[in-house]
Amino acid sequence: MQLLPSRIPTLQIKLPLKLGRRSGESLVGLDIQPGFVAAVQARVNGSILAERAAALPLPADSVRDGEVVDEEALSATLRELFRRSGLSKRVRVGVANQRTVLRTLELPPVTDQKELAAAVSFQAQDQVPMPLDNAVMDFQPLGVVETPSGPRQRVVLVAAQRDMIERLLAAVRRAGLNAAALDLSAFALIRSLYRPEAEQTGRILYLNVDGLTNLAIAEGTVCRFTRVVGSGLEGMASQLAERRSIALTEARALLAAVDLRTAPAAGPSAVPSEQAAAQDGAQGEQASPAPESPAHEGEPPGQHEDAGRQPQSVEEAEASERAMSYEELTDLAGAPEAHAPQADADVWAVLENGIRDISGEVRNSLDFHRSQDGGGEVSQVVMSGAAQAIPGFAEALQASLGVEVRCREVGVFEHSLPETISLHRLAIATGLAAVEAPQ
Repeated sequence: MQLLPSRIPTLQIKLPLKLGRRSGESLVGLDIQPGFVAAVQARVNGSILAERAAALPLPADSVRDGEVVDEEALSATLRELFRRSGLSKRVRVGVANQRTVLRTLELPPVTDQKELAAAVSFQAQDQVPMPLDNAVMDFQPLGVVETPSGPRQRVVLVAAQRDMIERLLAAVRRAGLNAAALDLSAFALIRSLYRPEAEQTGRILYLNVDGLTNLAIAEGTVCRFTRVVGSGLEGMASQLAERRSIALTEARALLAAVDLRTAPAAGPSAVPSEQAAAQDGAQGEQASPAPESPAHEGEPPGQHEDAGRQPQSVEEAEASERAMSYEELTDLAGAPEAHAPQADADVWAVLENGIRDISGEVRNSLDFHRSQDGGGEVSQVVMSGAAQAIPGFAEALQASLGVEVRCREVGVFEHSLPETISLHRLAIATGLAAVEAPQ
């Protein structure tokens, strides 16, 4: 079989606006996730390095499961982000949600571009699980491979639902930005984290656990499979906020302050597993109650309020968060230690259940990928995202998956980024700012 090109194609999802990459033009990568937005200007010279970057928290529920819910809230945050950073307003925007589809097609080795496009459109009728009249599609030839049926042209096809794309672009345009291109966030993830190392053999699973959980399986730099497998840390924060009747920003801070390597006095095991989950159910009645703080005797653990603070409903907490300024949101997101007490069983339970859910979805994805034509085994997991900053998260995920998990972050050009920017959260935005992976 002929080797495929060592290149991640940047798929420009073509719209009536005729968006697309222009040669020789540098674009800012824009990663929009639930609870978080990041923009990166990259320098590519043998490797992809983040040269300038900016990030801000997003208001609650402005983006949900990777889809824009509140265009005005997202636009306001984007305007503030680019006003503060001074970055170019020509952007390449990442797309990651359940309403995108990637398929690898094998077609006759057609050389004429129009004939190839017609063949792809014909195959798309059977391969794309959405009405084609409400889909935007693009494809990228990967090269000719030898098969038992003779030479075949291998093509990556991407489709996305039009209404979802239009809402995203409307919010970006309303912020005064020029969306010069769209790309799958999974492709950008591979571009920024791929390392052409001899020991990195076989297929790699790239997992970005952040506002949502984005998965991509790649062979070299060629994406073989991708899906959004979970709500990520933002979903966990939402569960905690509802359980504790606190603002989402405070719940984010509580999760960020946890160290999974050291269990609380009474809480779940630091390493989630299916066996542990079963034991929890079987031993629930025999479990010892969590010790209560002397200052809150008689109250259920994790349910007391901070001293002098009146309890809030979830709706009141969210309304309070929406009324915060950008400075207040940023302060809350950036300084968890100032707002988060020592982790308790509530916080641990939410995190460990989240890890268990993510690992279950990852295993299902691996099983599905393995069963497909051209599928294969994964040799390791490369993890990025905000979860990388939680001590013990990668170890817990590795124990649950049974596959080696390595943490990786983007490189920085001449230490040019401010210390307030988390490198863990820049992988997708950095990949969006580049067109090709390092060779």
